[in-house]
Amino acid sequence: MKKEKLIIPALLIVVILVMYFSYFSPKDELGLFSDFDTNSNANKEILVKVLQEKGFVKDGSGETTFYVEDRTGKQVVVSGSMEMPAGIETANRITLSGHYNGNSFHAHEVKIKN
Repeated sequence: MKKEKLIIPALLIVVILVMYFSYFSPKDELGLFSDFDTNSNANKEILVKVLQEKGFVKDGSGETTFYVEDRTGKQVVVSGSMEMPAGIETANRITLSGHYNGNSFHAHEVKIKN
């Protein structure tokens, strides 16, 4: 009788753990620009691949422009007056925080993802 009382709580714990690890845990795959609402200026994070071959351009006003690619291969220009992290020139993947307008991504923060 005692073992039967432990089965339901144990199953409940297993279900909660499965939900956490499959839904709530952070993903390590590239994001999609199509997940962004182009009519919203709310900042959202996305993991992308840096296109090093297209280079980084810093203009006189302090704005940096570079190119990234999402999971589907969509290439997007990223711009913003954010501070670029050390090692960005050799980074393969980065996390961008900002908003997407349908043509370009305006970044407020850039973090290197290993």
